[in-house]
Amino acid sequence: MSPLAIIFLLLLLTISAMAKTRQFEWRVEYMHWSPDGVEGVVMAINGKFPGPTIRARTGDTISVELTNNLLTEGLVIHWHGISQRGTPWADGTASISQCPINPGETFVYRFIVDKAGTYFYHGHYGMQRSAGLYGSLIVELAKNEKEPFHYDGEFNLLLSDWWHKSSQDQQIDISSKPFRWIGEPQSLLMNGRGQFNCSLAAQFSKSPIPQCKLRGDEQYAPHIFHVHPNKTYRLRVASSTALSSLHLAVGGHKMVVVEADGNYIQPFSVENMDIYSGESYSILFTTDQDPSNNYWISISVRGREPKTPQGLTILNYIPNFASKIPNFPPPLPPLWNDYNYSKSFSKKIFGLMGSPKPPTRHDRRLFLLNTQNRIEGYTRWAINNISLVFPTTPYLGSIKYGINNAFDTKSPPNTFSKDYDIMKPPPNPNSTYGNGVYMLKFNTTIDIILQNANILAENVSEIHPWHLHGHSFWVLGYGDGNFTTEDAETTLNLNNPPLRNTVVVFPYGWTALRFSADNPGVWAFHCHIEPHLHMGMGVVFAEGVHLVKNIPNEALTCGLTGKMFAENKHK
Repeated sequence: MSPLAIIFLLLLLTISAMAKTRQFEWRVEYMHWSPDGVEGVVMAINGKFPGPTIRARTGDTISVELTNNLLTEGLVIHWHGISQRGTPWADGTASISQCPINPGETFVYRFIVDKAGTYFYHGHYGMQRSAGLYGSLIVELAKNEKEPFHYDGEFNLLLSDWWHKSSQDQQIDISSKPFRWIGEPQSLLMNGRGQFNCSLAAQFSKSPIPQCKLRGDEQYAPHIFHVHPNKTYRLRVASSTALSSLHLAVGGHKMVVVEADGNYIQPFSVENMDIYSGESYSILFTTDQDPSNNYWISISVRGREPKTPQGLTILNYIPNFASKIPNFPPPLPPLWNDYNYSKSFSKKIFGLMGSPKPPTRHDRRLFLLNTQNRIEGYTRWAINNISLVFPTTPYLGSIKYGINNAFDTKSPPNTFSKDYDIMKPPPNPNSTYGNGVYMLKFNTTIDIILQNANILAENVSEIHPWHLHGHSFWVLGYGDGNFTTEDAETTLNLNNPPLRNTVVVFPYGWTALRFSADNPGVWAFHCHIEPHLHMGMGVVFAEGVHLVKNIPNEALTCGLTGKMFAENKHK
């Protein structure tokens, strides 16, 4: 064994010896709550909204004993950004990695967190993220390791959007004929808190909405961030929004972006930043402003005409009163459709020196065109003209056990017609349902070209943040219009691309990704806008499923796997 291999083995043994099992018992139930001052119903965990924050260290095992106390619906929880190596059944994707957990049942998620970073968890069944089923998951370095940057304190900021219409009503709306769009959210929430009938910054606005008069103990009172002057703080921020792309600013303070989706990046300084659903970042800021003032932290809608007020909270410089309103207006965001502004931020993100580099060549390249379509009068989203519907038997079980007729065994298309005009609505808007799987050869290099296009309406193309389960991928580049052979030869960055698990494709543009199909399991790849996934905007990858071991039977007790277990039991 080489000296380098011995050192690596000793490091792994050290981390393993220091690792802990962190056990949680959770019950999920509906509760009356006022996230923005208007009482509604949230999906709470152990009586909390958002759910409890999990903190662990690299190498720790997370064990969550999850009991479904919902009265009439199943649930699952997805651990967003966690690779689930060796435990693909714990990924928490209904109909892909497991059956929904039925009312009254308990399921144990048990997995190792193998990479430090800023993550979160959320429901992955129906529209349960819209109902508030989400929380933060922070993985710190092992005790003997150090971050490549310094800070004096740390905060966590989980972003979300909120509707007064229930998630069940939203689900019915987008599944109806004729189609009913859910509309824009009523409020933007920071750590589950927003304001609808009042504003923290009413004195700076011409709006008739009154100034908030809060005691501080209301469910919708802002989560204040308390800081000391002349210190550097790490802000871990993640977006679990169901629809909204957001713009974040800390008034008067520069932000240095140092982490994206659990991966270190080359630090760069900005005055504000965009964050899309499914993304997470760490930013550093120094409290070097006038210490006699407090300052705004604001979020605003991007990429959609903003019909939702800014989300606001306060950066409180101690010893000022936390209730002291900043003496200047909240930061103004760029125009909602200034996509060049958004692109300039995304194109500043590069992998930190020493980060893993992508393989120089791909073994397979998939071109995925997302379009808005109709099927039998229903409005749907489709990839290469196939709108994803999920089977009743989880793919992981049906592929592992070789069960026939569980899903369409014909592979979805690898590409789309090169004559397709992405600048116009589809000439034939009709699409088809499908639940086929892209079978990826294990340990090969896969390229994905995400191609955006016009929707059914004229002159409209939307932002779509895409999330890959079970992997990080290298973002090789972005471009406008159709991806071309010239782009493949000259535009792609193979030198220092960032590793991500979520990436945006801009209107009328393309985004190029590369990943290694080296994690045995079945994995979703989908738009992280919840109604878009519900309407069919996703695909499924399978790789090395024959290598998966120790799938608990409880994960697969529905559909044909459930029938198989029952028959075997009676033999």
